[in-house]
Amino acid sequence: MKNHSLLSLTLAVLGILCPCLSRLSPRVSFPMGSPGRHLTRFTSHDVSNTTTLLLSEGGDMLYVGARDAVLALDVSHKDAIILKNKLDWSPSDKDLEQCSMKGKKMADCPNFIRVLQFLNTSHIYACGTFAFSPRCTYVNSEMLTMSIKSDEGRGRCPYDPYQRNTAVIVDGELYTGTVADYRGNRPVISRHLSEGRRVDLKLDDTLGWLEDPTFISSSFIPDEEKIYFFFSEVGREYDFIDKFIVSRVSQICTSDVGGQRTLQRRWTTFAKAQLLCQADNELPYNVIQDVDTLPPAEGAPADDTLFYGIFTSQWSVNSGRSAVCSFSLNDIKSVFSGNYKVLNRDTLQWSTRVQEKVANPGECGLHNASDNALRFVKENFLADDSVRPIGRSLTMVSVEHNYSHLAVQRVSAANNRDYTVLFLLTESGYLHKAVLLQSGTHIIEEVQVFEQPQPIKSLRLSIPKGMIYVGTSEGVVRVPAANCSFYWTCAQCVLARDPFCGWDPANRACVKASNTQTSLGQDIDKGNVEEACNHVTLTHRARFGPNKLPTGELVSVSLNEVVRLQCPAASQLSQQLWERPNSRLSSDLYLQLQDGSLSFVATPATLGHYICLSTENGYQQTMAIYHVKQKTSPMAQTPTSHTWPQTYPIPTTQAVARPKPGLHTSVGTWPERQETRQAETLPTLSSRDTQVITRQLGRNLTMRQKEAEFQDKELLQLARGPCYLKELVAVSVLLVLCLSLLITMLLYVIRQRCHSRTAPQAGTPTRNSDRRTPVEQEALRGNQFLSKQNGQTPHSGQVSGLSCNGALTGSNGHLPNTPI
Repeated sequence: MKNHSLLSLTLAVLGILCPCLSRLSPRVSFPMGSPGRHLTRFTSHDVSNTTTLLLSEGGDMLYVGARDAVLALDVSHKDAIILKNKLDWSPSDKDLEQCSMKGKKMADCPNFIRVLQFLNTSHIYACGTFAFSPRCTYVNSEMLTMSIKSDEGRGRCPYDPYQRNTAVIVDGELYTGTVADYRGNRPVISRHLSEGRRVDLKLDDTLGWLEDPTFISSSFIPDEEKIYFFFSEVGREYDFIDKFIVSRVSQICTSDVGGQRTLQRRWTTFAKAQLLCQADNELPYNVIQDVDTLPPAEGAPADDTLFYGIFTSQWSVNSGRSAVCSFSLNDIKSVFSGNYKVLNRDTLQWSTRVQEKVANPGECGLHNASDNALRFVKENFLADDSVRPIGRSLTMVSVEHNYSHLAVQRVSAANNRDYTVLFLLTESGYLHKAVLLQSGTHIIEEVQVFEQPQPIKSLRLSIPKGMIYVGTSEGVVRVPAANCSFYWTCAQCVLARDPFCGWDPANRACVKASNTQTSLGQDIDKGNVEEACNHVTLTHRARFGPNKLPTGELVSVSLNEVVRLQCPAASQLSQQLWERPNSRLSSDLYLQLQDGSLSFVATPATLGHYICLSTENGYQQTMAIYHVKQKTSPMAQTPTSHTWPQTYPIPTTQAVARPKPGLHTSVGTWPERQETRQAETLPTLSSRDTQVITRQLGRNLTMRQKEAEFQDKELLQLARGPCYLKELVAVSVLLVLCLSLLITMLLYVIRQRCHSRTAPQAGTPTRNSDRRTPVEQEALRGNQFLSKQNGQTPHSGQVSGLSCNGALTGSNGHLPNTPI
């Protein structure tokens, strides 16, 4: 428990110390179906799970190991992959029934071809899982027919189609790394098809030479007469961590025939070491995913052979998802010639101590050694030191991609320098092409090869034909390694920094580079357009002069409209910059969105010319020019200060500039348009660097992104001046309170006056009646007498004017017949 706690603390601390990595973004992206990247596909309704690919020496024929079939595909045609022959090789109904009785799913019981190797010039050796009962056979490579009946394939091919394996044929003998039992508990590295005095060999598994391995790849080095196997397994030397995964490289000699008494029919030259893909102060990327071999350059020694591998981490605290490390054959040989760990037979614990070497483990020719020497190499097969990457650093780290397969190629550029190009397949379905530079890794492009993540894939590179083949669950996809014709200007060709491509000034085209063409414009290391294109007339940008206004797209708008001007990106590594003549783009009036577009409200101050510049690696080029002009229609709106009703959308004018055909594939984010209108177009730039084709969107086109809509409304409000909404609300509340108080006081005064003028009831003497003079009383009685003569009986309910609480008043508001 103490060791586990210490390990957890160490992992946490190292996770905090891991430096933040910058994202490696592909310069150009080609989504599925992009016209800028031509792909060729082979699919068939009865072909699936193309898990094994084998290329002929010339690259004209591709042999595919699929489910229940072996295919021969003619790939010599430019625009098509043609099925030449097909060998059906499926289990019988009885085999499928037995597989099901073993408790296996019927989907896993077909024959999945997992071994496909050239035996000689006329035959291929093929092995398949065959309903969890592996079988192998010889196939005629020309007719694609079985030469003899299939035989047992145990130890040559896995039982389970999901188990990884590796195989290589050298001088007619098959060397494999797989499992030798139905349950997958007996991993083996073995040799088969031996003849004459040579015998088939396998590992001695009494001491656990392999610990639950996952085989990845194998490579034969002719000058060394050795085969190197790459795999991951549980590192038993790290006993304080339960199932700590480590990556390994192991070796065996092809001349090995086993010992005479000790290690009979067993390897005497087996040795293994740890591959450590780790940067300083970081946890290692300890799980190997794929390995490819890069042979030495012409004339270089075999020790310059490099192995490039993809590694992932067992822990989530690492800075990236995948890492690429490169190892040299010279470093691997140095580790195998050093000291070895000692295994305690009683405790099965590994230890490191200096001991007398009875023999050199991994050395070829030990089959004639003494029994004492063979016992020593049998117990000491784990190298003490680890193989570290070249330069003690990672070749590249991907923060956002999980790489699963890779292929590596050395490319000679126009300057006769060699560059290493990696083709990396992501689990999300993209193929990345990257070039390794002294300044770091540059991802030239990414190509989407399939839409949905595929569970089973394979990757093969045909260097003679310049093609990459990807095997998926649905079929085979062919991708050209070079795509020079996509770059239509010298600047774009140089900025791509693709060793395959260079600018031909005579033909004014980006062409595939070769050693015979030395005048090509190319700069792989720096991507300097000025130097590489010094023989080409460049139009860097269309500047605004005092008496010069460039032409461009005319955008007719109404005042107070929200205008959005689009600027196509030259690449995903470029940055867009907007300019106006003799004017600064204030942040109070303009918003530059993340996609590079410019948004503002059409006012007299914002009308005029706009130019969008793309900047990449110090080079600027014009991508779009607009002239925003007010409509001349008499129905054009005038500037107003009121706000737009929320029930109506804000009028919007959106102008979109299109690049030359094919450029949209480099961005992959062009918006779909539902409603368009024609716009008056001014002549575009004559320079090939700055030519754009544009059109204007409809006036009532709504914003497709909520963020952009919010920013446009905010910009409209800012353009109309400061907002006094809070002050208006406060004044309104005070006005309502004042009016309410005034009305209340008026009602109170009226009510008081009405009370003061209330008439007394008949027959009821009041204080006021007592105070009347005799003349007033006599006049009052006279009025009552006249009323009786007219036939009217006065009562308290009749009024000749306004009645207030039953009082009688005249039309002038006073009591009847009362002198004013």
